Amino acid sequence: MNTAPKFTAETLLSIRPWAPNLFSFTMTRGSAFQFVAGQFARLGVKRADPDDPKNPSGEKIVWRAYSVASPSQAKELEFFSVAIPDGEFSSQLVRMGPGAIVYLERISYGFLTLERFEPARDLWMLSTGTGLAPFLSILGETGTWSAFDNLIVVHSVRYPNELAYADEIRALSGKARLHYVPVVTRRRHPGALSERVPALIESGALESHVGLQIERSASRVLICGNPDMITATRKLLGLRGLNPSRRGTPGQLAVENYW
Repeated sequence: MNTAPKFTAETLLSIRPWAPNLFSFTMTRGSAFQFVAGQFARLGVKRADPDDPKNPSGEKIVWRAYSVASPSQAKELEFFSVAIPDGEFSSQLVRMGPGAIVYLERISYGFLTLERFEPARDLWMLSTGTGLAPFLSILGETGTWSAFDNLIVVHSVRYPNELAYADEIRALSGKARLHYVPVVTRRRHPGALSERVPALIESGALESHVGLQIERSASRVLICGNPDMITATRKLLGLRGLNPSRRGTPGQLAVENYW
């Protein structure tokens, strides 16, 4: 019988604010936690729970799912989070600050990974908000760069200050095969497209901007973020013949939606 605990106690190392509603954080990584780039982890923080008479400790662990933003071989783990005022997890994490204990489930989850695909020419990574996180992890893998001729990262946000990690991605864009496409929907921003991702696909503006076509034979597509964006984008790409992988039948797209 496996008597190992379900989770390990890790240490919060840093918190990096991006915008009033966004921050990223790093934490230690126990040797027991292994993951494939694109997967997510379940994290927990302790909170006071004085109203539960069945809980004599007066505390509870609040759990949340977060896509890992760091590469699979990184010594530390990085995550990208929405800051929710009075949220049970995010606000508590910020209040505790570096040095605090964060619990990490030993098991990783999710299927937003390149293992689901057969080789192709182009990898499209379509994200909104913190849905960018798994793509940062995937970009940090050496195998990603050797598996595709072109890598396209689309990050859609409402306001310019929400374009987290833009400088880091642009630094990678020095490699000619990486195309970074920022999208800002509620304010004009130099160098950014302004329509939502499904509209950009439907009109052809996204492909025209990149100079590549999303097509079944040459493209593999990963989608992460707002559920409405995911639903609409899947429908549009389905009309082009791109389908999720099934058992024994490799597909052309994969999505992650744990909201």
